[in-house]
Amino acid sequence: MGYHDYERILMRAVHIIPAVTKESSGPSYSVVNLCKSLIKCTADVQLVALDWETIESPPKFLKTFSMGWMPRRLGQSPKLFRWLSNQVKSQKIDILHSHGMWQMNALYPGWVAKNSESSLIVSPRGTFSKWAMQNGSSMKVVFWAFFQRPALMQVDCFHATSESEYKDIRRLGFNQPVAVIPNGIDIPDLPKKNKNRFRTVLFLGRIHPVKGLDILLPAWKEVQSHFPEWQLIIAGSDDDYYGKSGYLKKMHDLSNKLNLNRISFVGELNGHAKLQAYCDADLFILPSYSENFGVTIAEALSTGTPVITTKGTPWEEIQNQKAGWWIDVNTESLTASMKEALQLSSFDLEKIGKNGRRWMENDFSWQHTGEDMFRTYQWLCDKSQPVPGWVKMI
Repeated sequence: MGYHDYERILMRAVHIIPAVTKESSGPSYSVVNLCKSLIKCTADVQLVALDWETIESPPKFLKTFSMGWMPRRLGQSPKLFRWLSNQVKSQKIDILHSHGMWQMNALYPGWVAKNSESSLIVSPRGTFSKWAMQNGSSMKVVFWAFFQRPALMQVDCFHATSESEYKDIRRLGFNQPVAVIPNGIDIPDLPKKNKNRFRTVLFLGRIHPVKGLDILLPAWKEVQSHFPEWQLIIAGSDDDYYGKSGYLKKMHDLSNKLNLNRISFVGELNGHAKLQAYCDADLFILPSYSENFGVTIAEALSTGTPVITTKGTPWEEIQNQKAGWWIDVNTESLTASMKEALQLSSFDLEKIGKNGRRWMENDFSWQHTGEDMFRTYQWLCDKSQPVPGWVKMI
């Protein structure tokens, strides 16, 4: 039964995210756009976040809260906790939807939802992957056992953006329902491709250990002499919620150590500059160790740019759609796939890119994502409705 077969139930949904920061940040982009799509389905959607930094042109539905006295990386905000608690106690919230993990603000929804009428849905946003669970602060083990996992026991339904994330949720022992709903993507009007003396391989994303640049740079070392008509552009910054991570300098140092040629680190790109970079590229590469979705992959595909990505991302279908390559997470596999792609003609690569854009247009609209999420909310508020087809009960 389709979405429009149900009466639209007015409800209030509050989304909780650590921060809404730069446009290029995956969660900031996907959560904000999910809220926008839900506003078209329900009467009242609000996004709450911490005031990590000044935001240019914040969305009208965003409410920010100041942080408390603890270190910033803990994401503590007594004001946010009190506000959520008061809203739930006064029965003003039907759905609490939390995004992310490993901070105090991610615990608050579980705490306030306990013994309340509000339904809690949690989107881990990649934090449940094996890579994410095994990397980062050594305090994760303690935080997980004593704080994060107990708070997640209050979850009524998890949201996974891919089948692999659904499997991560089950691997950790959670048996609540899981709604598998991918992120949406905007399908842009494409600007004219700029002429360049080199054909371009593009990496665009956070300069972070999870993104696999330590795989990409050695692979470029192996192919650069065989394809002198190609260049590699690295676009992105290593800013995070806490300031510079220092990983960008490590990648500069690695590039120098490997004596790489025709490689440029161009910094962060947003807006039209980012769209133009995708369109100017002949090939996009994201060799991540772990992604719950990988927004930049969808963005590249939506601009008609073929993609090479790894099995650390949930994009196996890219092969069936003939839109790119889905490879093992290692330098050898990346080198082999790059050699295969770089020897193709512009015509052949454009044909692969058109397959990807057509795929995004058909299957990844924000309207479809928003309507599926809204139906999930309806079901959580009224369990007499049939279970939506994308909700896995076991």
